[in-house]
Amino acid sequence: MSTLQPDTLIKNPQGCHVVSSVEVPADAKQVWAVVGNFAGFDRFIPALSHIEMTGEGVSSLRKKFFKDGNLVVEQLNSRDDQALSMTWTTIYNTLGVAHLWAAMQVKPLGAGKSEATWTIIAEPAQGGTEALPGFKEFVQGFADDAMNNVLKLFV
Repeated sequence: MSTLQPDTLIKNPQGCHVVSSVEVPADAKQVWAVVGNFAGFDRFIPALSHIEMTGEGVSSLRKKFFKDGNLVVEQLNSRDDQALSMTWTTIYNTLGVAHLWAAMQVKPLGAGKSEATWTIIAEPAQGGTEALPGFKEFVQGFADDAMNNVLKLFV
């Protein structure tokens, strides 16, 4: 009898929790067309050279290629175009992230206004709890820069 049991390297992170939101002077559906495009994050993350997709919809894989040579591979976990939300998990990267789960959501704020929110929960690959403050600062800065670029697309 085999001693092999089902296992996985993917787990929900317990590290830092980062939230970055921007109020955008545009309809929620217009904003969702940008931040809800899993294959289109290079539109508001200038550090990306390009994105390659494998598959479509939930369970599809996104390879994000950075101009500096780094690579991130992520899987789309959920997507709801009615609720304007999606979640994904990093399954491979060269950025020093052990585990990462993220969500993007857009909420309407009335006529011609909406709020886009990127939530990230992540753990550093090395350094444990001592590495968390600097790691959180890095992740927060990355998310804030990206979301500020989203805002610039609409002003």
